[in-house]
Order: sequence, then structure tokens, then C-alpha cells
Amino acid sequence: MADKVYKCLNPVGIQEEVETSPLAPRLDTLAGKTIHLSICGELDIWVPLEKRLKAEFPDTNWTRKMGYTPRPVQLTEEERKTTDAVILGVCW
Repeated sequence: MADKVYKCLNPVGIQEEVETSPLAPRLDTLAGKTIHLSICGELDIWVPLEKRLKAEFPDTNWTRKMGYTPRPVQLTEEERKTTDAVILGVCW
């Protein structure tokens, strides 16, 4: 019985590599800054959040990209140059 070999699949699956980067310093103020929302998944949480952020920080320029994939939408090189901060989120 000791010679029997069992094979099974790992339920975690294969994890893809993720590009990491260090945390950026905190902004001293949001006034006059451009904050980008990169959202994917269901919108039932993000729509009210976006409305609230715009109401509470009217002097901030809010931009957004939304996708229905399980990953946040990546910014283009031009968007990265013109954005002061990013809020990335995934919701289902």
C-alpha cells in the first residue's frame, strides 16, 4: 500500500505574478489635486462612493475608469503623469 501515489490539484490554483511598487507619500491636501478612481466589478458600491467623494471634496478633480473584469483598469502612461493619486478597487 505504501507504493501507491495520489495526484491532486491545488485548490488555490496558479497565481499570476503581480507588479508591486512602494507606497507613495500621503498628499497634504486634496484641494486642486487630480484623483483617479479605477473601479472594476459591480457598481452598486462605487456609484454612491463617487458621489459622496465629489460632494465632500468639490475642489478635487475626480476622474475614473471602470471595467467589468476581476482586475482594476490600468492607467495609461499619460494618465499616470497627470494624476496625483489613485483609488483602486475591486468589488463583486
